[in-house]
Amino acid sequence: MTKSQPLQETSAPQENSPPQPRTAPESAVPASPGPSMGRLVGVDLARALAVFGMYVVHIGPPLSATDGVASWVRYMADGHSSVLFATLAGFSLMLLAGRREPKTGLAGRKAKARIAIRAMVLLALGTAMAMEYGGVIILGFYGVYFLLALPLVRLRARTLAITAAALALVTPQLSFALNSLLTEPIRQSINAYDPLHRLSDVGVLDLLFTGFDPTITWISFVIAGMALARLDLSQAAVQWRLTALGAGFTAAAYGMSLLLAGKHALDSLAEGGGSSGSSGSMSGGSGSMPPDGGSFEPQASSLLTAGPHSGTTFDIIGSVGVAILVIVGATVAMDRLPRLRRLAKPVVAVGTMSLTAYVGHFLVQSALAIPTGTSSVQSWGPLLMFVLGAIVFATIWSRFFRRGPLEFLLNSATKPAKHIR
Repeated sequence: MTKSQPLQETSAPQENSPPQPRTAPESAVPASPGPSMGRLVGVDLARALAVFGMYVVHIGPPLSATDGVASWVRYMADGHSSVLFATLAGFSLMLLAGRREPKTGLAGRKAKARIAIRAMVLLALGTAMAMEYGGVIILGFYGVYFLLALPLVRLRARTLAITAAALALVTPQLSFALNSLLTEPIRQSINAYDPLHRLSDVGVLDLLFTGFDPTITWISFVIAGMALARLDLSQAAVQWRLTALGAGFTAAAYGMSLLLAGKHALDSLAEGGGSSGSSGSMSGGSGSMPPDGGSFEPQASSLLTAGPHSGTTFDIIGSVGVAILVIVGATVAMDRLPRLRRLAKPVVAVGTMSLTAYVGHFLVQSALAIPTGTSSVQSWGPLLMFVLGAIVFATIWSRFFRRGPLEFLLNSATKPAKHIR
């Protein structure tokens, strides 16, 4: 199952229109003055697309049961929606910390405190949900991402981009080595003393190294999003450069993987019981545990693949490329096509309350006893109903409230940070 985490704040309200809701767990404050409002609406649109991609993986038919256009949609959603969420999470962190220019002094300390509080709330909420839904819940992982990204919030775009690139090149190999050393007896010994693991089967070891979206490899996505947030995405020159960069990353990473690993280079792990599947099994990137609970024996050849959630250098670079293209494409569409922006307003509303949309779909799915994307699901009907339901709910809610339900609660939890001196 894919997770994703919808967690971000939203854009500033339009003139002569009701205030727009914020977004979810990843941010909390409107962006600092500067770039155009349309750019931020584009970010909200990208969040909504990530939400719907998550719905595709969790509720739609598996890849093996699709063909044609449906197969392409299913494959693009598998893993890429999670990466898009993680990238947008980094973007949202900078909305809190100071988007174009980092906050300093008292304002900077308050911003960091808000991020830290959000991280702890997400970790607690993620642990609670994992107790019911298993290790596919991404919220706890997001909490760890935020805490580890805190020291980087004042870095420039170039430094952040270099850091993300360096981690993408190094961490998959490091993860492979660590998972080779983490035998089952060692894992059990560590987990035996881990209160988080006893509560939800998702402990510190899982959050950092062996889980569904292990921090060791996924932090690259967050830092890449932080670098994007430092740029003025409303400038045509920046948009063109990012489009070329995203396309280059995508073509180079997936092309090289196909060349080196052959026809199975881009296979989805979901179809083999891996981390991107929706079976609810606990697994991670290149070092996930097998679904049958046996000992894990990583293969060095897996480092050449680029399938969803494979956690390899090729997967990270290619997925970041896709995320950049989606974010820039949504930004350009909202900036330059006013009619489309009006038509997309209900969809954008989903992006402004992505945490609510994320948590809500699990609750509704359980309440209605709708199966997840396993071989028993052959119809796209439930998926379409969830998408339509999210759009209708978000549209109605946003007419009366500034934030989504969970976004409001999360923002309220960070209010103690205002008293920092």
